[in-house]
Amino acid sequence: MKKKKILVTGGAGFIGSAFIRLLAGTAPLAIIDKLTYAGDLARIKVAVPNLKFYRTDICDKGGIEVIFKKERPDIVVHFAAESHVDRSINDASPFIETNIKGTQILLDASRKYNVKKFIFISTDEVYGEIKNGKFSESSPIKPNSPYAASKAAADLLIQAYSRTYNFPAIIIRPCNNYGPWQFPEKLIPVAIASVLKGGKVPVYAKGQNVREWLYVDDCAKGILKIMQKGKMGQVYNLGSNAESKNIDTVKLLLQYLGVSQSRYKFVKDRPGHDLRYSLDSSKIKKELIWRPQVSFKEGLRLTVNWYLQHKTWLFK
Repeated sequence: MKKKKILVTGGAGFIGSAFIRLLAGTAPLAIIDKLTYAGDLARIKVAVPNLKFYRTDICDKGGIEVIFKKERPDIVVHFAAESHVDRSINDASPFIETNIKGTQILLDASRKYNVKKFIFISTDEVYGEIKNGKFSESSPIKPNSPYAASKAAADLLIQAYSRTYNFPAIIIRPCNNYGPWQFPEKLIPVAIASVLKGGKVPVYAKGQNVREWLYVDDCAKGILKIMQKGKMGQVYNLGSNAESKNIDTVKLLLQYLGVSQSRYKFVKDRPGHDLRYSLDSSKIKKELIWRPQVSFKEGLRLTVNWYLQHKTWLFK
């Protein structure tokens, strides 16, 4: 690893920064991040004060060309994305631009500069919803939101490059991540912020939507394992098997925050809201011997404690 140069896109984002903190000191790292509202250098500077960092949009073909020519990475780990479903419903354009065009620009630069591995971080949302059972890597993709559709399109583009050009890519589809440093637009940090501001937690519809939750540090370790030992051209689900209805997740958070179980309110549902996601992650568990280490309850405790200690960052 110490001889392999790794270029990480979206390295100042929530999951990307966890991956950077995990790799700090083990390999030469270069980071590309546009630093949108969801990016923050504080996430990585806590562990790695001196990094090769490029504030660049992955849709800037000329800027990406300059970085690849200078860095000559052996491995690209591509996290950079517009990632919030609600925002994609309000305006899909940035999602199409970044998640599809930006990925294509990175693929072409990686081919030109002979990248040995291209690791793409996708999402379980590309599969759509499943009422019973679990999605395997061979399940058809049927995205239901503009965000999920843009990620599915990137998945298909990468698979086409793998087939057409024998391009060395791996696709990873994680379930919902949570943990420290998550921007307060997703359920768990929104719930914590709402309580700390003295309000009630907004819960879509009746809170019956089911999500599978993976602690972000476990996700980073899974991505590293796949990067090191995964097979080129393959797709890997990255799940925890820890499913929870949104209302149950919120009530558990309220318990850990030490406030009344009634501190939530039902709000109008999101259009096209998927009922349930669930991944069959037996492939990575059997082939690469990876399992999450942090249980959902322990992860929620750690997350709540972190936000209580970092209120300044949460409300900046």
